[in-house]
Amino acid sequence: MLIDLAKLPSDPGLLQRLVRDMAAVVESRDGEIERLQAIIRKLQRAQFGRRSERLDPGQLALALDDLDADIGHIREGLPVVAKPSADRPAQRKPLPDHLPCVDVLLDIEGTVCAGCGGSLHSIGESVSEMLDWVPAQLRIVRITRPKYACRACETVMQHEAPERVIAGGLATPALLAQVLVSKYCDHTPLYRQSQIFARHGVDLARSTLAGWVGGACWWLEALHDRLAKNVLASDHLFADDTPVPVLDPGRGRTKTGRLWVYAREQRGWAGPEPPAAIYLFAPDRKAERPAGHLASYKGVLHVDGYTGFETLATAGNIRLAACWAHTRRKFYDVFQSTGSPIAEEALRRIRDIYLVEADIRGRSPPFRLAERRQRTKPLVDNLRLWLDRQLRLIPGRGNLAEAIRYALSRWEGLTRFLNDGKVELDTNPVERAIRPVSLGRKNHLFAGSDRGGDRWAIVCSLVETCKLNGVEPYAYLADVLQRMVGGHPVNRLDELLPWSWKAGNPVKN
Repeated sequence: MLIDLAKLPSDPGLLQRLVRDMAAVVESRDGEIERLQAIIRKLQRAQFGRRSERLDPGQLALALDDLDADIGHIREGLPVVAKPSADRPAQRKPLPDHLPCVDVLLDIEGTVCAGCGGSLHSIGESVSEMLDWVPAQLRIVRITRPKYACRACETVMQHEAPERVIAGGLATPALLAQVLVSKYCDHTPLYRQSQIFARHGVDLARSTLAGWVGGACWWLEALHDRLAKNVLASDHLFADDTPVPVLDPGRGRTKTGRLWVYAREQRGWAGPEPPAAIYLFAPDRKAERPAGHLASYKGVLHVDGYTGFETLATAGNIRLAACWAHTRRKFYDVFQSTGSPIAEEALRRIRDIYLVEADIRGRSPPFRLAERRQRTKPLVDNLRLWLDRQLRLIPGRGNLAEAIRYALSRWEGLTRFLNDGKVELDTNPVERAIRPVSLGRKNHLFAGSDRGGDRWAIVCSLVETCKLNGVEPYAYLADVLQRMVGGHPVNRLDELLPWSWKAGNPVKN
């Protein structure tokens, strides 16, 4: 309902009726909005409540989307008072300037005043913007190669056929990139993609798309290996793993494989290396898996409480930094379930440690180390003494005692950051890298084979590293596949790593 203040009715009766109608609409809509917002707040509390009470993040997002859509529908029906554009405050971010722009001119007919017949002259213009969408489009690339013959010697000449990513296949690098990004970045399984292509009038069976994925990953495998060598050459890494269901045809069910993830994140201490994440598939969670991956690694490894990581430190090349977030989570669970004041005090003391970290994030390692020794070390030392004292006063078999023992048994790793300005407090960077895999796991259902797990690792490594470096994954994969099929030298693969590719393909954000 748009109300133009410049064209209000002059009849008092009509004005009173308009005000009453507006008041009734506003009262009804405000009540409905308040009800829906209360539901949203309840769902948000459920997200951060006790683990048994939490909603699945995907279900929560769907619920919030629907409720926000309901609120938007209601607000669209509210009366809107038209105001001059100069009086309207800017309420949204400007649109990116790298997007193409289509100019539409809406001008009046003629230059004569409708009121007095005088001549109109320009006094300015009003400019507004809307965001448009151009739907995806399939097209045919028809390649014609003329043939020529020599009348003298009967030699036939013709331009050689271009190399294809999939031998004898229909897909261009751009289409293959779309399939890969849809499956591994946007979590759209191949059978759903097949249905989407069918709506565009092209019948592409799921098996055909699967063959394209396998062929594209054959080209990307060498780049994945190069990325892994680059990441594992760092001296400070984050490590974790996540389960991946894998089809086991012999038993007619799925087995549990693992994606091991190693992340490099130096922005916390202004390090020189770009952020990256590498995924490696393994059929199980045996300690020999990370031991094999990190056989030549030397440096600090940020890890969670998995005991398999402990064996990595025996040779002396790897020093483990334990995770304060996992330690805090133990006390948080106890506090949420029992309301224990001891657990609450532990949470407060850990919070004080994180407050110092927030102040020094992004500063140089020497600065961080000096601040930690001056401000954080007394907090950590007092926490250790306090935990020792509380452990002697509480039952030894309870969850609270288990949380305290969890912290004390990893104290050397938890205090590693007090001696190294490059060490972080937790493994959150690798936890964030694992999150997209969890979303994909819910949508993909399972990997079709161990090789399917390897392909998952290859594409996820490139896609996640693109995202960490502000690179659009589709544009990257389409260009990289085109370059590789065009004969990009193997000894120059570093040029195709996401951060190097970005330097040669800048996009304004």
